[in-house]
Amino acid sequence: MNLDPFGWDSFFAQAFAGYPENEYAPGRVIAEHRGSYGVATEMGEVAAAVSGRLRHAARGPADFPAVGDWVVLERRELPGHGLIQAVLPRKSRFARRAAGGPSEAQLVAANVEVLFLVSGLDGDFNVRRIERYLVLAWESGANPVIVLNKADVCSELEKRVQAVERVAAGVPVVAVSAAAGGLESLASWLTPGRTVALLGSSGVGKSTIANRLLGNPVQAVQGVREHDSRGRHTTTARQLLQLPGGALLIDTPGMRELQLLAGEDSLEAAFADVEALARRCRFRDCSHANEPGCAVQAALQTGELEAARLESYRKLQREAAFEARRQDRSAAQIEKERWKRIHKAQRERQKP
Repeated sequence: MNLDPFGWDSFFAQAFAGYPENEYAPGRVIAEHRGSYGVATEMGEVAAAVSGRLRHAARGPADFPAVGDWVVLERRELPGHGLIQAVLPRKSRFARRAAGGPSEAQLVAANVEVLFLVSGLDGDFNVRRIERYLVLAWESGANPVIVLNKADVCSELEKRVQAVERVAAGVPVVAVSAAAGGLESLASWLTPGRTVALLGSSGVGKSTIANRLLGNPVQAVQGVREHDSRGRHTTTARQLLQLPGGALLIDTPGMRELQLLAGEDSLEAAFADVEALARRCRFRDCSHANEPGCAVQAALQTGELEAARLESYRKLQREAAFEARRQDRSAAQIEKERWKRIHKAQRERQKP
């Protein structure tokens, strides 16, 4: 099987060049199950598991394969079974902090070129949530496109599109109605071999969009609750799907929590308007509170900047700073535990 339709290119070929081809084969993770993966290889799709070596070397969940990853498999195990020995370097990765747990990155999708950030135009419409998605999208290394779904039920479409455009400068904003079949405006991003991921909260219509793009009902679809327009999880597992036109689509389960896991650069990219104002302040360390010559406060007074936008920026700044401190502590603890395991293994080997 030719791997080019799955996105194989010179970047991954160069990364794989260090592995002897008579011993190893490349493959792309197209499905993730509990403890196993579906991998597309030149010999067809195989069920695969990670090797003990990879499992031992992993420092956290983000070091394990994710849907979209290119991996290295042992040829002697193929085609009956796949044993994953390594994950090739990633072009991009969309990650969030695992909800309710330790400060670990939960990898949602890898090697994605375009992120369709899907938001509903119904009662669940939330500009602040879109800002949060944008921060993580810029952190991922992929190009974001904001897809506003359910345009057919929105009575103030133009107003809501403009509200999103104000907080997403330079990012394409597209209003669609997946239920009515109007997805032609997404075609320019769905080119052969390109990987696109659908991301968004439960109930925004990701599965309906996926079904329309696929041309057949692969994903089950459920309605949203009438009282708050929130949905139930329809997609329960991540998978990579080939579209009729040759593009690759990763559908992901809806996210009820979107814990921030991003650096300062990504926050600046998502809030470029606020950053531009801050650079005009009289003092470089301006807190944008009561300092004289504060361009941010002046913009608030003139209406150039909305107070809710500034508050969202400050909130995400605090969250990112807190997460950075957590990451530092977590990394130190993981390294400490790794060396404890190494020393223990050495002692075991030295026993008579």
